[in-house]
Amino acid sequence: MPAIEPELPSGYAVTLESLKALVASAQLRAQRVVNAAMIELYWKIGRTILERQQAEPWGSNVLGRLAEDLRREFPHMKGFSRRNLYYMRAFAEAWNAPAEFVQTVSAQISWSHNVALLDRLQDQKLREWYAHRAVQHGWSLSVLEHQIASRLHEREGAAPNNLEARLPGEGTALAREVAKDPLVLDFLGLTPEADEAAIEQAMTLRMAQTLMEFGTGMAFVGRQVHLEVGGDDFYVDLLLYHIPTDRYVVVELKAGKFKPEHLGQLNFYVSVVNDKIRLPRQRPAVGILVCGSKNQHTVRYALDGAAQPLAVASYTYETLPEAEQQALPSPEAIVNALDLDNK
Repeated sequence: MPAIEPELPSGYAVTLESLKALVASAQLRAQRVVNAAMIELYWKIGRTILERQQAEPWGSNVLGRLAEDLRREFPHMKGFSRRNLYYMRAFAEAWNAPAEFVQTVSAQISWSHNVALLDRLQDQKLREWYAHRAVQHGWSLSVLEHQIASRLHEREGAAPNNLEARLPGEGTALAREVAKDPLVLDFLGLTPEADEAAIEQAMTLRMAQTLMEFGTGMAFVGRQVHLEVGGDDFYVDLLLYHIPTDRYVVVELKAGKFKPEHLGQLNFYVSVVNDKIRLPRQRPAVGILVCGSKNQHTVRYALDGAAQPLAVASYTYETLPEAEQQALPSPEAIVNALDLDNK
């Protein structure tokens, strides 16, 4: 006969959820402390190797022996491979002063994140730029690698826009948040011949990736959102919401080359959203026209004549040109470059 469950107090479920949240929070804090300690350890090991190499010929053979001895002494610890020792050395060389290390965000991201920064970027300022954003936005390793490959630092805020002119005091910062150019839509799996309907459908099916590409803090409101104006019907391709600035983002998709009349249509949609959907507490909506290609001069003239805050972004299905992909150093190349025995 099954045991009879005792009757629980009315507040038990709420208390249980509260305690579960406390445990999860404590686990997360513990993980962060352990991660920071490990990153600091790896930096110190790398720093020691650098110092020894300045005094003695510590090359591949010595580091291979060092890796074996460390694994033998600490069999329960992972990470003491010869290759990883080279990464520790490169890490210490990149963050080359203790004060700089203490202040950096590198201890707040995983070792895999740090290795990706070493592998894919040669400029230390860019490593710091991406590391900071990885912490700020909680990027996973795959997201970090995608943002580096798609050269986010060049695309952020690059879309022609009139946001500062129409939203003085906040437009410049907002442009950095939402005005990327080009948008990299490689995750949609489409060909260059795809029309607006196909792009819109693919974006909807892969909404999480789409929102991330448009900007951090974006939420999906609807697709083909109906606007009724004096008995006439209109439909917004995508309506998003930028949570950090508390405003709607109206997205209009055009598969071909930019035309000035496209911006007139988007300007109209933003006006209607402000009038019929936006609440008094919410900030004015902005519009993003996403097109296949554009003439920068034509775009600038069209933006000057637009009353609403708008941006114009092109899109591409290629993460990086093949030549740039081939230019990225491989892990083996980094190890070989640091192998003093081969010099």
